[in-house]
Amino acid sequence: MRTVGLTALATTAGIEALFSSADNKSVRKPGKGLSLRFLPYDLQLRHTFTLSNSSRNSTPDILTRIELDGVAGYGEASMPPYLEENTETAIRFLSSLDLSRFTDPFQMEDILQYVDSVMPGNTAAKASVDIALHDLVGKLMKQPWYRIWGFDPAKTPNTSFTIGIDTPEVVRQKVAEAAPYKILKVKLGLSTDRQMIETIRSVTDRPLCVDVNQGWTDRVKALETIHWLKEKGVVFVEQPMPKTAVDDMTWLTQKSPLPTIADEAVQRLADVMKVHGVYNGINIKLMKCTGMREARKMITLARALGMKVMIGCMTETSCAVSAAAQLSPEADWADLDGNLLISNDPYSGMKIVDGKVTLIDRPGIGVEVVKRVF
Repeated sequence: MRTVGLTALATTAGIEALFSSADNKSVRKPGKGLSLRFLPYDLQLRHTFTLSNSSRNSTPDILTRIELDGVAGYGEASMPPYLEENTETAIRFLSSLDLSRFTDPFQMEDILQYVDSVMPGNTAAKASVDIALHDLVGKLMKQPWYRIWGFDPAKTPNTSFTIGIDTPEVVRQKVAEAAPYKILKVKLGLSTDRQMIETIRSVTDRPLCVDVNQGWTDRVKALETIHWLKEKGVVFVEQPMPKTAVDDMTWLTQKSPLPTIADEAVQRLADVMKVHGVYNGINIKLMKCTGMREARKMITLARALGMKVMIGCMTETSCAVSAAAQLSPEADWADLDGNLLISNDPYSGMKIVDGKVTLIDRPGIGVEVVKRVF
């Protein structure tokens, strides 16, 4: 294996030059099998992104490409801090893979089982391989994945648009920018929760959902707040309490007038059974669950258990968001706005039309390169 030195994180303007350089972070395996390449990429946020426990202006990302016989599939690994992955860990993981041992990309179960077995964790890095492989196979089949899976593109839900915690002035600005969206997702979890909702309600009466990011610790106060939120037109509450507060969360779900959705509390397929009865539904994100393959299995299990399903994302490019969108016809709710929150998206993919997730009739995950990256 040839592994070359890591340069500074790329920007959209410099990404093409970076990949033509001899000093890029690109991995090619000899032989006639699958070829994997990857590139660090820093996602620049349009606004400071503030949650109940953190704030940031960028998100580290790895762009991936898997190629066979001149056909390329694209993927990515977005790594917000709570995933406990970073550029270094992702590069270490991706550098350890030998995809050249696989000559048939249609053997997806074998390939992705191998990828998952190489190291524990690294779910975003694994997702970057899964997405790129799905994109490649879909292109070889000349079909988009929603059609391969038999999903009806007319059944895609509206997507929410995220409003991060901020000052009233900035919150009103963000709401104005979100005018095309029919539902807003509001970040809560600080002492300003009611101010956030009242500020938004001063300028719009659109339906809201809230994401507390584990920010509430008192279940009685949490229940009181949820009753108040229901009166304000909120439709569900995501991860209201710490993921470790299982008993309190079970109590809250039983008494809550709004559905409760697990996010940080559910990562992979094995977690779905653990949160059954603790929450009413789950938020599936490709970066948490290693990609499209496992996400579909999580949907199947959640439905069998009578749970609600939400398809979400991190701050991502159109690559990963479009991959997640392939699953959206099977979801009750979608939060697929991660590409809209960044200013340096090198891809174009699924669109939001009149607030609705709209799938593109392109093969694979439906993306095309806007700025050449590989």
